[in-house]
Amino acid sequence: MGRGKVVLERIENKINRQVTFSKRRNGMLKKAYELSVLCDAEVALIIFSSRGKLSEFGSSTSVSQTLEKYWQHRYTSNVHLMDETQTLYQEVLKLKAKYESLQRSQRHLFGEELEPLSIKELYKIEKQLDRALTQARQKKVQLLLERMEELRKKEVELEDENKRLQSQLELEQIFPAAQGLGDPNIEAGNESNIPPSQANHAQLPSLLQGYHQFIPQERVSEARVDRGANKPTAGWL
Repeated sequence: MGRGKVVLERIENKINRQVTFSKRRNGMLKKAYELSVLCDAEVALIIFSSRGKLSEFGSSTSVSQTLEKYWQHRYTSNVHLMDETQTLYQEVLKLKAKYESLQRSQRHLFGEELEPLSIKELYKIEKQLDRALTQARQKKVQLLLERMEELRKKEVELEDENKRLQSQLELEQIFPAAQGLGDPNIEAGNESNIPPSQANHAQLPSLLQGYHQFIPQERVSEARVDRGANKPTAGWL
């Protein structure tokens, strides 16, 4: 059966308290010695009992040397800490001064608090504004040129697309017309839509095929004489 958990509180029984102190003290002294031997560490242990009795252990020559070393290290650490604190404080002061200077310069650029400034300082602010304005204009022109170049490329693309669509539309108009010429139904429908006068003129050549008009010999001779003189072109010839 295992031991129960020991409650960490003051032991009321005086005898038990003294016995526990003696056991725990010896155990701590033993652990300190083992630590110094196993790990080659410098250990100093100081214990005062409730009656004021001193118990100490030092792995070096004496506990006082270890304590002196401890105080030196403590003082050196404090000095380093103070130096670091002072350095950080100086850095904070520099950053604060720089921040205030930047704020003051910004107010001057906005045209505020210009009364205490000299002519030289005002001239310097003017040069800064001119330089900033020039850079802003150059950046603006650059952006406008880039935008114009983008629009030009887009215009070229749209023109090419328009030409392609126009060519496609012309091809679509040509192919149905060519197909309609070979379709007898379309031809018959077109003939039905021809007016009667045009239909008569269209049928006239077919009626005149194989017909030769009789011309008297006298008219032929007269026509030859006239043709030899004036060389006219007879329509009926």
